[in-house]
Amino acid sequence: MSIIKSTRIESIDVLRGVVMVIMALDHVRDYFHYGAFFNDPTNLETTTPFLFFTRFITHYCAPVFIFLAGTSAFLYGSKKSKSQLFKFLFTRGLWLVFLEIVLNNLFWWFNINYEFIALQVIWAIGLCMILLSFLIYLPKKLLLLIGVILIACHNLLDGIVLQGKSFTSILWYILHQFQFVSFENGRMIAFVYPIIPWVGLISLGYCFGTFYNKDFDATLRKKWLLRLGLGAILLFFVIRGLNVYGDLVPWTEQATTTNTILSFFKVTKYPPSLSFLLITIGPALLFLYGIERVKNKITDFLLVFGRVPFFFYFIHVLVIHVLAIIGMLIFGGNWKNMIITVDVFNNAKLLDYGYSLFVVYLVWIGVIALLYFPSKKYMIYKANNKDKWWLSYL
Repeated sequence: MSIIKSTRIESIDVLRGVVMVIMALDHVRDYFHYGAFFNDPTNLETTTPFLFFTRFITHYCAPVFIFLAGTSAFLYGSKKSKSQLFKFLFTRGLWLVFLEIVLNNLFWWFNINYEFIALQVIWAIGLCMILLSFLIYLPKKLLLLIGVILIACHNLLDGIVLQGKSFTSILWYILHQFQFVSFENGRMIAFVYPIIPWVGLISLGYCFGTFYNKDFDATLRKKWLLRLGLGAILLFFVIRGLNVYGDLVPWTEQATTTNTILSFFKVTKYPPSLSFLLITIGPALLFLYGIERVKNKITDFLLVFGRVPFFFYFIHVLVIHVLAIIGMLIFGGNWKNMIITVDVFNNAKLLDYGYSLFVVYLVWIGVIALLYFPSKKYMIYKANNKDKWWLSYL
């Protein structure tokens, strides 16, 4: 079964494929690493450089995914009317919000009572698409300005911290504050991906799509990719070095040089700080610069995952969760604790569960190998059935 020809832009799909594969590493770590359910891999008091790197490298996933969602929206809209693009973004956004709440939470927790609902990246993409469906009617220069302002200035709001379950508090959690909310009936909702900076990022991604118009000069595009990529990285080091703005938590000098370096790169993801977005999107742009004319077996491999990100995301969470249960059945432990409930969290029943990072990486490689062929089969099915409108929602 060979990869068929496509009009899609391969460099974008390869980048998306890279972040999908890396994303799987983070989620395998979530389910397999020792103490991962309760320990922060970037906690400088308990982490190791290898564990920190394993977490840090996966920081690239969400921002690149959301940025390219904006780019894909632009490219889709270049073949459609504004009203058609609006309808697609608005309805797909609603669909993603629904799937985050109903399907993704089921796959993550295996809790049919939905005691714990985490509003994560699929939720954020859905809300961003809904908002982008209105923003596309703005002039591109204004949309670009809005995107820059939301990303560059949202850290000014870090000092606003709300509590409780009022409408105003819930709205603020959705917009800018990471928060767990407990209810009297024992249920919990985690607002993991506050959307203000993500809306800014998807807006910039939409504007970025201009570089991939058919009539845009490829040489000029590469020059811009190089300038923007290097510029973002340089700006990260300047802002992070000054240490007065750009992240919720300033870096500090540690007992060792290694930990001081880790502190410097310990940037805030929830919500993504200016520093976080600069050090993730900058290298991603350089990757696009370097990969544009590269074509080999590795890029063909990565293309598969990059062209079916929605399918891969949901199926990989399900597979990883099932494998974690199988691991407990084989190596010991109460597999029922893998049906994640509020009780499991509150009583830290998985505190001593898990395996070494070596096992995590082995399982990760196995998951990627296992899902390659179904992903490839689905990719080809989509390419051969472009007339089926519903496939654009899957």
